[in-house]
Amino acid sequence: MSLALAAHTYHKLLNEIRDSFGRPGVECYCQHDSGAAVIQLQFLINEGALVSALADDTLHLWNLRQKRPAILHSLKFCRERVTFCHLPFQSKWLYVGTERGNIHIVNVESFTLSGYVIMWNKAIELSSKSHPGPVVHISDNPMDEGKLLIGFESGTVVLWDLKSKKADYRYTYDEAIHSVAWHHEGKQFICSHSDGTLTIWNVRSPAKPVQTITPHGKQLKDGKKPEPCKPILKVEFKTTRSGEPFIILSGGLSYDTVGRRPCLTVMHGKSTAVLEMDYSIVDFLTLCETPYPNDFQEPYAVVVLLEKDLVLIDLAQNGYPIFENPYPLSIHESPVTCCEYFADCPVDLIPALYSVGARQKRQGYSKKEWPINGGNWGLGAQSYSEIIITGHADGSIKFWDASAITLQVLYKLKTSKVFEKSRNKDEKPNTDIVDEDPYAIQIISWCPESRMLCIAGVSAHVIIYRFSKQEVITEVIPMLEVRLLYEISDVETPEGEQAPPLPTPVGSANPQPIPPQSHPSTSSSSSDGLRDNVPCLKVKSSPLKQSPGYQTELVIQLVWVGGEPPQQITSLAVNSSYGLVVFGNCNGIAMVDYLQKAVLLNLGTIELYGSNDPYRREPRSPRKSRQPSGAGLCDISEGAVVPEDRCKSPTSGSSSPHNSDDEQKMNNFIEKVKIKSRKFSKMVASDIAKMSRKLSLPTDLKPDLDIKDNSFSRSRSSSVTSIDKESREAISALHFCETFTRKTDSAPSPCLWVGTTLGTVLVIALNLPPGGEQRLLQPVIVSPSGTILRLKGAILRMAFLDSTGCLVPPAHEPWKEHNVPEEKDEKEKVKKRRPVSVSPSSSQEISENQYAVICSEKQAKVISLPTQNCAYKQNITETSFVLRGDIVSLSNSICLACFCANGHIMTFSLPSLRPLLDVYYLPLTNMRIARTFCFTNNGQALYLVSPTEIQRLTYSQETCENLQEMLGELFTPVETPEAPNRGFFKGLFGGGAQSLDREELFGESSSGKASRSLAQHIPGPGGIEGVKGAASGVVGELARARLALDERGQKLSDLEERTAAMLSSADSFSKHAHEMMLKYKDKKWYQF
Repeated sequence: MSLALAAHTYHKLLNEIRDSFGRPGVECYCQHDSGAAVIQLQFLINEGALVSALADDTLHLWNLRQKRPAILHSLKFCRERVTFCHLPFQSKWLYVGTERGNIHIVNVESFTLSGYVIMWNKAIELSSKSHPGPVVHISDNPMDEGKLLIGFESGTVVLWDLKSKKADYRYTYDEAIHSVAWHHEGKQFICSHSDGTLTIWNVRSPAKPVQTITPHGKQLKDGKKPEPCKPILKVEFKTTRSGEPFIILSGGLSYDTVGRRPCLTVMHGKSTAVLEMDYSIVDFLTLCETPYPNDFQEPYAVVVLLEKDLVLIDLAQNGYPIFENPYPLSIHESPVTCCEYFADCPVDLIPALYSVGARQKRQGYSKKEWPINGGNWGLGAQSYSEIIITGHADGSIKFWDASAITLQVLYKLKTSKVFEKSRNKDEKPNTDIVDEDPYAIQIISWCPESRMLCIAGVSAHVIIYRFSKQEVITEVIPMLEVRLLYEISDVETPEGEQAPPLPTPVGSANPQPIPPQSHPSTSSSSSDGLRDNVPCLKVKSSPLKQSPGYQTELVIQLVWVGGEPPQQITSLAVNSSYGLVVFGNCNGIAMVDYLQKAVLLNLGTIELYGSNDPYRREPRSPRKSRQPSGAGLCDISEGAVVPEDRCKSPTSGSSSPHNSDDEQKMNNFIEKVKIKSRKFSKMVASDIAKMSRKLSLPTDLKPDLDIKDNSFSRSRSSSVTSIDKESREAISALHFCETFTRKTDSAPSPCLWVGTTLGTVLVIALNLPPGGEQRLLQPVIVSPSGTILRLKGAILRMAFLDSTGCLVPPAHEPWKEHNVPEEKDEKEKVKKRRPVSVSPSSSQEISENQYAVICSEKQAKVISLPTQNCAYKQNITETSFVLRGDIVSLSNSICLACFCANGHIMTFSLPSLRPLLDVYYLPLTNMRIARTFCFTNNGQALYLVSPTEIQRLTYSQETCENLQEMLGELFTPVETPEAPNRGFFKGLFGGGAQSLDREELFGESSSGKASRSLAQHIPGPGGIEGVKGAASGVVGELARARLALDERGQKLSDLEERTAAMLSSADSFSKHAHEMMLKYKDKKWYQF
């Protein structure tokens, strides 16, 4: 039998959300416009319809026969509150219980009320002086449809005879009732109560229950009642042919089980199994072999809806294992802190991720297939592969296949495995800058072609991963500690956007680089007790077993400096062809060679400008001695001579030979002065660091968040003080590329483009050694080029186009298995191979070789290279600011897509920056949207719409046209199983189920019409108007034509009926007129 499941959840901020699930891959998302929570759902089994009851006392009838379900009818109760609904199998009459204790009956075909009403004062004892409370249960006797069981909250249960319109039996218990369930023979029913007890009643013995059970109560001696327990919120009573019945219940735990997780209890014969759940139980439903309530149910599974999950339990296997869930509900297993979206990925990537992810499956799942198998898949997925990567608060990363309409998890990576975890709960970590979730992911940088992955975490740590299909054991986890801090006092901003003229080249200084710390620092505090040289997390010292998939290549951590915590990492980039990773924060930038495990660059943001700094700044205090490039690159400008010792890899040696004792004493004295000067501002710096981690934004320049109303307060006018501007200057964008670094260049070369939050773009030249073994032995030379470009607002994104307008992707290496020994031939190929170059041909004119596309929070510019002239410029917004900007491909062309804080999505052509689209989509209501919104190729985008849901959207006309065909079918009619056989003797002596003609009983002819003021009927948009809103594909056109024909036929039928009625009326009038004429034909005038 085909099954489908509708799950309802409650959400305070968003409108009510309901997801329908069928077979794996068949999902549907529906939303009521009212925003009220769903309190109950009732399927019209095998009819392709669903009734939803909402907390605003409205009933809706959904049509599931179309790909996009729509509401056909709505019924709004005006004078009573709806509390419970019941729709018998193969019936069109819906019983609706209310808060006043009355029961109304709705015809689901016309969605109108019947005149038949069961009033509460007629259902209870006439001698009763109190109101029985709201209706909490309605069901008909499985063996007699004319008997209706009504449960009231106060503890009263009534068996109502629908034909005689009176109560046959009344059952009273002292405790409140939460749910009721029938035995399939119709002779017994079971009630769950607020004191944790179950009562079983015989239908013909209303005086007292046959049996009272307290599943989780402690049995006391001397025959006393067990201690009361928590309420049993729901109970189900299911029978089997070959054994004892199943009693399944939620709740009812003892009050002394403080801290125990929510449980589902399965009682089968003498055995009782308590199944603990990770989250609170919202509802559960038992799946049975038959839809008929008067037959043995033969339960085989239980569907449990939790607050944040959906669980299916196998009742047919010992131990009640759960089924492996094929739905993407685990996206919120841990809160999502960042996400990235990649379209048009390499075709072999998804199978590779799926193969390693399949090995991660836990043991202990049920061996059976997922039992919910309703609906059909759509015509297929996109013609290209799509992958979504989500970073979570617990440090995990998940890869999702988003090629189809639904999400499918491929692989999960736990980044926290490389760190030591505190054994005691009271034990605090090394640093107090992170109150919770020290492993939370902030930034993800991924190269799909090489499969290199790099992440930045909230504790100022960076981890680089390689993909491997082989399992390895890492004896010592490679790690580096980076000391990144620089202080200035004043900033004076020049007017305008253009950079000042470059000064004349000056001779280079002769710095003395200091070797980096390639091992964990042993000193944890400075001379006066301040925390110093200590990372926020401790890397494991024991061997680490790394399963197939992503394996740790290098761990990089920023350390505390003079009692100040490391600042949050605001930008990150990795390049597999160069073997480099670079990251920055509000203090500066660091570049690491992950092949040689060495720090290449460690500079303050100010030092990147060199002598071309447009801001006049002076150091507040002497700098601490740091890692390589200790004296900085401040004096280097374009054309300067750069000695190799200055920027080469620390692995090449050459420590300082000039450190005399006097210099050492002077350095120690300066160090003490610096530390004392920081004491006054230590508390302020710590508070800022804590707050920055709370925001979890990609750049410190993002606006402040008002926690009370989740709104932004912007303060980035020109009147901002110099100190505020300095404190917010951070590295906001990084991009590796092969392009022209200087105006005089005749050929492109590897370089790094750096964007800051003050709108400055700087270029760093990279001199890479040859590939193969030489790459591991010779150092990488890093030097600033002196090129400076400026825009309004913080730099968000950079990209490069060739002279034809095609995107120039960063250089990359194709993926290869790293843990398999290479043959000699392969080694020779690697030696000869150079990094992948994507520069244009040299035959093109130099002035038109490339274009640099730079997007900031306020504007976008297209710079012609190598001349560095501004070819095109576009002011994106004046009153708002851009939250996310991406250069993406769409319909064989390249465009710039932007999402602004005022809710507008805008696209611009490249390189001309001509506006293509400006649509108001979604205002920025919380930080979640700002943190997770991202664009990708082919007109796709996504963001986190709630803590548990990802919203995908498209701005591509082609995708919109194909969307209807991609949707799956929710409804697939199946053959209804035969009704249970009554048997010879039951048929002879009147046994078996008794049917009821509900139409005769509830129809207008016998019960009359209901009061119009009781409920209001509202036509739904599920007719022709609903189909108009569907996607304009072939299927949509056919659906519209078919529905139009149906409506036209219905109108013609109505016209025909009206014509027949008029003919009948005319004929009747003619007959009456003839009779009158005959009657008065022979009479005189005085006889009238």
